[in-house]
Amino acid sequence: MTGGDSGIGAACARALADAGADVAITYLDDEESAARTADDIRQKGCEVIALRSDVREEAAVETCFDRVAETLGPPDILVNSAGLNMSGTEVADMELRQWQDMILTDLSGTFLTCRRFVRDLRRDKKGGAIINITSIHAEVMRVGGADYMAAKGGQKNFTETLALEVAGDGITVNAIAPGMILTPMNQAAKDHWIVRKIKTEFIPLKRAGQPEEIAAAAVFLASSAGAYFTASTLTIDGGLSKMLALGA
Repeated sequence: MTGGDSGIGAACARALADAGADVAITYLDDEESAARTADDIRQKGCEVIALRSDVREEAAVETCFDRVAETLGPPDILVNSAGLNMSGTEVADMELRQWQDMILTDLSGTFLTCRRFVRDLRRDKKGGAIINITSIHAEVMRVGGADYMAAKGGQKNFTETLALEVAGDGITVNAIAPGMILTPMNQAAKDHWIVRKIKTEFIPLKRAGQPEEIAAAAVFLASSAGAYFTASTLTIDGGLSKMLALGA
């Protein structure tokens, strides 16, 4: 579970533990939140390891997988939730470093973790499940998010391509595309009801989603009930992505 310290990643880690899985979570900076997530999982009676790891760095990803295998055994479920949020910076004002950091984190990080995961499963001749947390903005554009849209669009296409490559190995690869979810990436909406009201005005269900709703979908895709899903995207956004061309 990359990005398992908070938000969607932490919710997925807890939900997988509820389903009986031992869990490895990674974090980059927030060690305190990662420790809280790990403690929650231990209280459920499952084994857990929390590792600081940077998905942007190949060596860090390889070391992380090695440590997980030594502690819990080779994983057979991978959830990629580590990522950056859009900043609202338009292309003309965007520094190259910002663009590169987004692509490295949200897209290249998914590539690096998936590559190692698939290599290990093929070596052991085992099946497994990959769930990549993308976004409705892989397909629905927004001003000030060119780096984010490009990374998430690439992540979606990567998911579908990898799914075709590993289907014969018994490995499923799917994406979950959330809309507005009340996580630290939407902290203002969590803290202030008026911000939340304004942001949810055009969501058909008239509310933001909860991280646990994304987590439930991840557990489904990782389970035998979701075993015939592959190369698919589950959009969980309260209908927001269908609210196009308003006023046209």
